[in-house]
Amino acid sequence: MGTPVDAEQAWKDLQRIRVPQERVYDEFERSASGGRGMAYGTAALMWVFLAGVGLDLPGWGVGLFMAAYVGLLSVLIVMNSRRNRMQLHHTRYPGRTWAAFGATAVLVGGTIVLVDLLTELLEPIYAGPIQATVAVAVYLLSLGPVNRWAVDAVRSGGNPTADQEAGR
Repeated sequence: MGTPVDAEQAWKDLQRIRVPQERVYDEFERSASGGRGMAYGTAALMWVFLAGVGLDLPGWGVGLFMAAYVGLLSVLIVMNSRRNRMQLHHTRYPGRTWAAFGATAVLVGGTIVLVDLLTELLEPIYAGPIQATVAVAVYLLSLGPVNRWAVDAVRSGGNPTADQEAGR
């Protein structure tokens, strides 16, 4: 280390690099959730689908309902992806993103099965909306914490954050 290093200049250089990077991660956090419209739109579609399937439709009706659900959900996803200004390359998504997706799917799916067992004795006209309401409530309640947990891994680059290292 024959070259002298000015600590103050090094700190300024680090801040000059770090601040734009933090802004990028802030923007990603805002765009990752899709906003309230995406969450409520997905929840509304899920509610209509689950309430409709709970009505004991014939096989072709369930197939038609499922095709309509997948189509409308795809339209919602495409509209949201076109609106977002920022997207990460697929290699930048950490394992937490996929774990969050899988955990939410298992949680909501388990809720659907559990509520279906509990409402088995009710008429389908009542059981479907109850099942749909409980599943959508679980989905909406889990969405915020799961998204924050998954996006935090992108910000930290997979490394523990300062708060995690300090045990907070």
